[in-house]
Amino acid sequence: MRIDLSGKTAVVTGSSQGIGLAVARGLASAGAAVVLTGRSPDRLREAAATVEGEVRWVDADLTTDEGTARLVEAVPGTDVLVNNLGVFGSADPLAITDEEWRRYFETNVLTGVRLTRHYLPGMVERGWGRVQYVSSDSAVVTPAEMIHYGVSKTALLAVHRGFAKAAAGTGVTVNSVLAGPTHTGGVEDFVRQLVPGDLPWEQAQQRFMREHRPHSLLQRLIEPEEIANMCCYLASPLASATTGAAVRVDGGYVDAILP
Repeated sequence: MRIDLSGKTAVVTGSSQGIGLAVARGLASAGAAVVLTGRSPDRLREAAATVEGEVRWVDADLTTDEGTARLVEAVPGTDVLVNNLGVFGSADPLAITDEEWRRYFETNVLTGVRLTRHYLPGMVERGWGRVQYVSSDSAVVTPAEMIHYGVSKTALLAVHRGFAKAAAGTGVTVNSVLAGPTHTGGVEDFVRQLVPGDLPWEQAQQRFMREHRPHSLLQRLIEPEEIANMCCYLASPLASATTGAAVRVDGGYVDAILP
């Protein structure tokens, strides 16, 4: 299959590193004009230099109204929106404060809601568009060590399904990608928090998967490019019949025979 996004614009949030940057690279390689977002101009500049194709960036804090306004002023419309921005971390469930719960919902849920609310009408008017939310296996299998993260990702499943219904019959699709444990810089730090000692990375990763993610059938961390492959497919005309779906790229972590 050949994915061709020539002539399309794609906005990828949280794309100065990790999954977001991998998705941006994949979309650009398929011909899309990609817009990176993040808070640090320096990191965005470095990230943009690694993207082969048409790319620009907007430095904005999308957890704020001001940051969202800055992005939509710079990019009034888009054909593809990938809501990837998110935060995660381990915490004692009984010690998570209201402030921290709000921060997770503001970052992981409401940023995508606001941008979808802005960009979806234009997609509907043009009769074509793709909206995606990067969710997680944690949306279904809530981790005891980060329930605030898991619950925020569960919320995205309801959000995408609702927006998919709002776009029914318009040529616009709205989906979630359930990413499994993925090898990013942030996850490396997370693994080091949970795996004591100064083990070499490969051993630490294996112990993390064995002790904290034992249901993974892949039995390794997923590479960001593997998540990006699914996002690029869902962004393409080839995925025209997939909407309102939670598509798993979780390495078989979720123990279910249905999507």
